Amino acid sequence: MLQMPFRLLTNPLPPVEILLPEQLERLHQASLHILENVGLDFLDDEALDIWQKAGAKVDRAARRVWPDRGLVLEAIAQAPVSFTWRARYPAHNVVVGNNFITFGPNGGMVYTADLERGRRPGTLADLENFLKLSQMCPLLHYASWEQVSPQDVPVSIRHLRRLYAAFTLTNKVVLETAHGREITTDCLEMARLVFGDLTTGGPVIGDVINVNSPLRYDGRMLGGLITYARAGQVCLITPFILAGATSPMTMASALAQQNAEVLAGVALTQLVRPGAPVVYGGFTTPVDMKSAGSVFGTPEGAWALLIGAQLARRYHLPYRGNGSLTNAKTPDAQAAYESMWTLWPAVLGQTHMIMHAVGWLDGGLTASFEKFMIDVEMLAMFYHFLARFNINDETLALDMIAGVGPGGHHFGTPHTQARYRTEFYQTMLADRRNYDSWLAAGGLETTHRAHRLWQDWLTQYHPPPLDPAIREALQAYVNRRERELANKNLYG
Repeated sequence: MLQMPFRLLTNPLPPVEILLPEQLERLHQASLHILENVGLDFLDDEALDIWQKAGAKVDRAARRVWPDRGLVLEAIAQAPVSFTWRARYPAHNVVVGNNFITFGPNGGMVYTADLERGRRPGTLADLENFLKLSQMCPLLHYASWEQVSPQDVPVSIRHLRRLYAAFTLTNKVVLETAHGREITTDCLEMARLVFGDLTTGGPVIGDVINVNSPLRYDGRMLGGLITYARAGQVCLITPFILAGATSPMTMASALAQQNAEVLAGVALTQLVRPGAPVVYGGFTTPVDMKSAGSVFGTPEGAWALLIGAQLARRYHLPYRGNGSLTNAKTPDAQAAYESMWTLWPAVLGQTHMIMHAVGWLDGGLTASFEKFMIDVEMLAMFYHFLARFNINDETLALDMIAGVGPGGHHFGTPHTQARYRTEFYQTMLADRRNYDSWLAAGGLETTHRAHRLWQDWLTQYHPPPLDPAIREALQAYVNRRERELANKNLYG
């Protein structure tokens, strides 16, 4: 697999649309009703100023905004239907939108897990190993997304260490946190050291703007949204809706609320800077009514992914969904089937950014090295599946069928001999030997094979080239900002 070329993946299939046009319109109208009659809280004075200047109804004391439908729809119409997200190595640029599918790694986990050391708090060394694996994997389009939180680094400077590692250990597209104005400004300044101009040819950095559902944007997220949007960088507007907890229990209501929250965030990015790249993010899932926890890999989650994509297309926006989500605590059978219940609808719905595509365990609390490799195998199968196959005289091979005739076999025919290495998907992880051969070779289960594989990959890692002057400038910036941020609470 490491010899495969990095390439953009296109989806040649028409997207699966499970809502009829009149049902989609009903959701759209319900969302506009929420915006105009219920409103959303925006806990940031500058955001309130922007809405008020645009003509929205604003209650500054309550910090609530009721944007009318005309204002919202006119604003989101200015967002690009697609854009090129630049990497520091131009061959790794990605297109977000159209019929492209891009895969991103796990992100935001607290714990790391592997077979040798078990589950433990994440460290900077763990993050660096995930960055190396993401850089090496030709199937992943994004290399850096805080795959695990480095808890051995002070909170106030984690973004500096993460982004320095991302720019020095990888040369793919980078995402980095949009938490408030100061952190996001640091990210922009470091990106300028690498890219110079941040917008010509496309944005170079961005991240998720989470809605504090229900119907609230907090000050930290709004600071990040305004700062990134004003700089022409990417905002992934993503409510985290737990149906039954942060929205009503029915999926219709949950998706109407999701849509209202996204539309408000997308509109705000365009009021800040018309044409700023923005992505419609979907992350709606049910709540388990026994534990009150979020559940993943469910039929309801599949509905949400497909309908989120359908709504994004209605507004001509790129769409972000998720990949390998599961509540499983280890890379077991539950992890496999729940992840596939997320990956398949994400692909079939023509999701443009499939994040958390590898490595996710334990409801998003744990980043697993073994799960990372198992999920990479699944992504490779999607690449093969979406390439489809040709039907022509050569592939129909009617002369071979006639030559072998009834009762023969095709192992030795020229047609088979010319294709046996390349025609079918070649697994890097699955064991397809018979039982006795498998047992004689050690009888390793999938997780143990995945453990060996990620360790082998790391031994083959070589950092991508980086101009020494840029590396020195990044290190100097990090050193200076670490001194300035010592003992400062950026999350207070």
